[in-house]
Amino acid sequence: MFSGCYTALMTPFKDHKVDYEALEKLVEFQISGGVGGILAVGTTGESPTLSWEEHNEVIRLVAEKCKGRCLSIAGTGSNNTRETVESTEHAVHVGADAALLVDPYYNGPSSLEIRREYVAPVADKFPQIQIIPYVIPGRTGAQLLPEDLAMLHNHFANVSTVKEATGNIENMKRTRQCCGDDFTILSGDDDKTFAMMTDPAIKASGVISVASNIAPKAVQDMTTFLKDGNQGEAEKLMAALKPFFGIVTVKTEEETPYGPVSCRARNPLGTKTLMAILGMPVGPCRRPLGKMTRKGVEVVLEAGRTVWKNNPEILKPVGDFFAVDIQARLNDESLLAGLIYDEY
Repeated sequence: MFSGCYTALMTPFKDHKVDYEALEKLVEFQISGGVGGILAVGTTGESPTLSWEEHNEVIRLVAEKCKGRCLSIAGTGSNNTRETVESTEHAVHVGADAALLVDPYYNGPSSLEIRREYVAPVADKFPQIQIIPYVIPGRTGAQLLPEDLAMLHNHFANVSTVKEATGNIENMKRTRQCCGDDFTILSGDDDKTFAMMTDPAIKASGVISVASNIAPKAVQDMTTFLKDGNQGEAEKLMAALKPFFGIVTVKTEEETPYGPVSCRARNPLGTKTLMAILGMPVGPCRRPLGKMTRKGVEVVLEAGRTVWKNNPEILKPVGDFFAVDIQARLNDESLLAGLIYDEY
């Protein structure tokens, strides 16, 4: 069922509130780029900082705008099965095509418990919607293992896809081995999509992407080329998009009165900052995510300038859709005010 690019959509904010008007524009931009679908309120959408009322409204709006145009995936997972059931029920009610269930974070259940006490109750209660486990141990401190995933797949017809973000190639191969050829693996990391889709022991079908927030058509085209066996054209696009893949996490070394420290700006801060510079209506991140350092913004700017210089066709849709001058914005220092911490 799932193939191609599914954008893990940014949640736009304005005056500390969700900007629903901007959200509609971002959805329309994605659909104009031909993506296979849109994920509402994933980690990239800053789900930990949204109230459940906001969470549900974003899912409703995205599902409504996607209906009949592309697939909608609702991020309904949490570390509380009761809350996840309630959120998935809402997603079903508003017409979402699938629900993404991140492994329960912080309380860290075992793989057995994730299967029996978390995914299985949701899949059993809502057979009319696809349930997509999201395996990302680096964020959650827990992991649904391939063996338990296969048991879910064998028992529930609506558990036939996984968002695989372990970064572990052997785990991906084991998932394919356990779950069989009728199971869909989606990359959860932009920079690993090409390898996952071309490795015959993994056979991923696409990606749930961060970079496609900026370049939906290019990421969708890359996955289409790979599905069609046109590896050469896909490789060209992967190389062109690589600077965007590199800002999902931005690492810098910063000076403090006590010596240098390592600073890591995690998703979605780097990509959202570039979107704001480009003139896309995303607003700031919500606390505790904040701003970037000057060094961090320079990394982000370099990524944008490199893509614009070498492959301007990738950013041209942004300029056309949002009526902005990409080159001017990438070189306008005044736009950086409010995006950078004055000091570490």
